[in-house]
Amino acid sequence: MTTLIASRPRSRPAHPPGATYCAYTPDGTRLVTVGSNNTTRLYKTGYEGEPTNIDDCQEQNLALATSNNYFVAGSEDGTVSLYSLDTNAFDRFLLRTSLPVRDVAISPDHQWCAVASDELTVRLVGVHDNTQLRTLKEHGKPTKHLTFDPKGSLLALSCTDGVIYIYSLTAEHPELIRKVDGVIGRLETESEASSRAVWHPDGRAFAAPTPTRDIQVISKNDWEKQRVFKNGHDGDITALSWSPNGALLASAGKDKKLLIWSTKDQSVIARYEYPNVTDICWHPTKNLASFTTSDGELYISPDFVPEQFASLLRLPKQPAPFIHDPLTELSNNTRRLEVSGPKPDARPRRDSVDADLDDLLDENYGDDDDFVVDDDGAGYTLNAGRKRPAEDDAIYESHPTKRGNFVQPQHHPSFQPGSTPWRGNRKYLCLNLIGFVWTVDQDSHNTVTVEFYDHEFHRDFHFTDTFLYDKACLNDKGSLFSCPPKEDGSPAVVFYRPHETWTQRNDWRIQLPKGEAVLAMSLSDSYITVTTTGNYVRIYTLFGVPVRVYRPKSTPIVTCASWRDYVLTMGNGPVGADGMSRLLYTIENIKRDEVCQNEDTVALPEGATVKSVFFSDNGDPCIYDSTGTLLTLLHWRRPSRAVWVPLLDTRLLPRLASGRKKESYFPIAVADNKFHCIILKGGDQYPYFPRPLLSEFDFAVPLTSAKPKKKSSSKKKQRSGDDLMDVDGEEEDSDSTASEADESDSENNADPLTTKESLPLTQSFLLSSLRAAQLSDQLESSRSTASQRAALARLELDIDKTLLQLLAIECREGEDRGMRALEVVRLMKDRTGRMIEAA
Repeated sequence: MTTLIASRPRSRPAHPPGATYCAYTPDGTRLVTVGSNNTTRLYKTGYEGEPTNIDDCQEQNLALATSNNYFVAGSEDGTVSLYSLDTNAFDRFLLRTSLPVRDVAISPDHQWCAVASDELTVRLVGVHDNTQLRTLKEHGKPTKHLTFDPKGSLLALSCTDGVIYIYSLTAEHPELIRKVDGVIGRLETESEASSRAVWHPDGRAFAAPTPTRDIQVISKNDWEKQRVFKNGHDGDITALSWSPNGALLASAGKDKKLLIWSTKDQSVIARYEYPNVTDICWHPTKNLASFTTSDGELYISPDFVPEQFASLLRLPKQPAPFIHDPLTELSNNTRRLEVSGPKPDARPRRDSVDADLDDLLDENYGDDDDFVVDDDGAGYTLNAGRKRPAEDDAIYESHPTKRGNFVQPQHHPSFQPGSTPWRGNRKYLCLNLIGFVWTVDQDSHNTVTVEFYDHEFHRDFHFTDTFLYDKACLNDKGSLFSCPPKEDGSPAVVFYRPHETWTQRNDWRIQLPKGEAVLAMSLSDSYITVTTTGNYVRIYTLFGVPVRVYRPKSTPIVTCASWRDYVLTMGNGPVGADGMSRLLYTIENIKRDEVCQNEDTVALPEGATVKSVFFSDNGDPCIYDSTGTLLTLLHWRRPSRAVWVPLLDTRLLPRLASGRKKESYFPIAVADNKFHCIILKGGDQYPYFPRPLLSEFDFAVPLTSAKPKKKSSSKKKQRSGDDLMDVDGEEEDSDSTASEADESDSENNADPLTTKESLPLTQSFLLSSLRAAQLSDQLESSRSTASQRAALARLELDIDKTLLQLLAIECREGEDRGMRALEVVRLMKDRTGRMIEAA
């Protein structure tokens, strides 16, 4: 982008030499400046005459924040003063600190003022009632700068230790939720260089100067580094400010440069030459900006953005500069109406009930916005007090429609099992028990790394990715990758690389039809399954021979999984009463051309979604939903007989029983009759780097919420290189605060099959019965081997042993349990009938 040397505005001596600061009021009518003297100046926007002065103010003012009716200034003597813009006079003192004030900020709702000083705490004081006071002290370091996010729910502190501390203000007491390290440098509070975290207007990220004289963008979602504004300054950055719509960024430095950057491509579009700039502020609506210097001068710059770039200021609110924008990824995963070629002529689609009403009623009936007036405040109108659209409405021009929103169905979004979203410039493409695949965005290309847990069978490899793969699968046979279509018209590509082959050609690529993108894909020992935005399921052999292409009935497609010859696909089905699409699945055997389950419903609670789907090591489908429940499918080889059975509810784990520990789990696999996952703490939803440890939990069918008295622990398995090392997990909290008498009373009143003694046996019986039923189904549908039949016999024997132990408990309790004991006997796998006769 072309860089222009902008015209030079004239200087206005506002204050004596010293630190000088400026700010526009939110309505843009006035500009306020403070400096080293005891006079504050008010400039009327568009008026070239002399400013209005407020005399007898505090001297050595070091901070300024404005509202439409007042402004707040903080001075070196530790006072925070409030001045009225209605009377242009001093109103009152808000706060007094023992050390110099370094920064002040007013919350977006104009109810609170945040004050930073050389003290180790930050104060939040009520603007209208300064007896309301909150103290932020968890950071423990002097604060140089502080800024509210656009919604007022977060406060970012730039402290002298080089760390940005993020406080949440949603609760009654502010809570430190994040420490962002490695971005800003260590600066003293009186340093001229800036370390301010400046929030982007869309509220999803902030920018901060770095010690390398660049400007780093940090996302609020994961607090990771995003785009960088670099190679602009040769000296420390002293001031930073976003344009009101976020399309431009202005920065100034000790190198006497004042630069205007384009947010979209991080390029410099205009360049000023001004020394000692200390503050920059944009007018809320006009192409106008003002800045001050340490010489006490004020510059009001009309046409601050050159004419050829002035149209950027007239754009709606622009998105923050992400490496991989979550909003863009979300839109890419939605169903595309025009897949390839123009849309054919078809019958008009009925979008809502209003469309029929408009046909029956008068033409202007549906457009009468004031038909229902909430004149008594009874709540007839939705968001009646909302005068402006939500902050996210203008991003990507996604304005909500006026009609019919209440009947639009909510679809389950597509996802790739075992993958994570972009976090900064990294993401996991695949995580399973074989290994993991991750990629790093290098701007012009990606670098992909494939690592295995067992290095005796496979070697890690690493390659430069010019196709920009965003999905991957990994198993013992090979690795599978796919990339989305490019903006230049290049189609999506599917790439398969086998680990070993007896031919010279090792890998292959297939291009999808133009306009189609991969939604999800899976890799088994026999087939490759690819689902696309064209609502197609494409199945290939391991060496790229297409064996089947079909369009499923349930669309848009959500995800897929495969095991040997079996392929499972999930898609959105009919809309339920809650407006959410029902999730349907289909399982078929590709080799035999048999459909095991056809468009059956995935059993989900209301409002829940599927987080992952995979086959266990025994070949049974499993899902992990958003409620933290792991389920497996029973009798799925028999049409219309399948049922989802819970294996584990992570909310009932003993490690979470106390309620003091909050964590979630990222599902990896079901193997060796255990649930393998990654434990996520701190509110994270996905694992990140460095590579986390794998944990495993025993199955526990949710039967009761009673807490076992005995402590339980999980072992984390770290597979690195050729070693397999067990790391003891943390000991879980025990809440045995009740007396022994209360425990015995509660146990006597409990269900006999869920007491402390019988609960493990009941769990063993249910899980053994489930494994036996799944193994029996597998033997009936395939050629059974002697070892498989022996395994089934051992399972049935284990079931009888467990029932005998339960029977012993019942018999020990006396005749009152006689009927229950008889029921236990009837459950035994005794084919002779002698057990019943003996009972």
